[in-house]
Amino acid sequence: MSFIERPAPFEVTRMTATILSEKPIPGLPSASGIELIGPVAYVISDDAPFIYLLDSATLAVLAQVRLFESTEFGTGRIPKGTKPDLEALTALTWPDGQAGVLALGSGSTPAREKGWFVPVSGSKPQQVALGPLYELLRAQLGTGAVLNLEAAATTASELLLFQRTVGKVDAALQFRLPLSATLQFLMGSGPAPKVSAPLRFPVPYIGNRPAGFSGATFVQGRLFVTASVEDTDDAVLDGAVLGSFLGLVDGNDNTATFARLTWPGGRPYLGKVEGLAVRRTLGPRRWELLLVTDDDAGGSTALMAELVLT
Repeated sequence: MSFIERPAPFEVTRMTATILSEKPIPGLPSASGIELIGPVAYVISDDAPFIYLLDSATLAVLAQVRLFESTEFGTGRIPKGTKPDLEALTALTWPDGQAGVLALGSGSTPAREKGWFVPVSGSKPQQVALGPLYELLRAQLGTGAVLNLEAAATTASELLLFQRTVGKVDAALQFRLPLSATLQFLMGSGPAPKVSAPLRFPVPYIGNRPAGFSGATFVQGRLFVTASVEDTDDAVLDGAVLGSFLGLVDGNDNTATFARLTWPGGRPYLGKVEGLAVRRTLGPRRWELLLVTDDDAGGSTALMAELVLT
């Protein structure tokens, strides 16, 4: 395997993650990622041909921007076998200077090696071929491992991609890629970026199943993540959802802190959180987060949650 030799430590005792409110998002199937840009929340779906624009305050759907044509969306969801499985979303500036969001397929099947850059200006989305980049990532995973990207985040200099490892594997993986070189490569105007072995983070468990990265965002120098737990050994097939965690990852010493997401009073939340955005900072160690969830049956909800470092 190409993982780093020693997993970085994690903690589950220095943080609380409490749901403040829950709201369904009608007309938006299978939410899988979210980014806040000003008053607009950009939300992707893993089985729809659109990116959805929501009012960040009311969560009302303002518009849906078509990414690609689909003859299979008549039932409201593109089938598993043919969907591009857009799972990762991050806000960034494209090499041509446009601000926007980059939506990435998971890479777990050939149909899932596509992405789209969506400018905030309203210009037409640009399709991005991800196959060449994903081959570089697969080469770092080791024999038999399935690429299954579930989240992305962007710092000033790096594109962070998060591999959701399925089955009884007690680690989640993070690729750290040079941002500028990677985007130039995706545009076909630069050489392949250097891809190092992914960082390996041990994760909390629910029962005998480990959590896997499902969402990420980098805000004010902190890397916020979500991780969910499913009862499955397959990167494509869904399993029973057992719950979700929120966390903070420290890129300087490769450590992670997680907290089980709960309702007020401590009852565990049993849904699958797929993405997060920081709505506002409440204090030096407190944040209000906007989460999106997927029930694996075509439904989506938005959760407001408070994350506190104790």
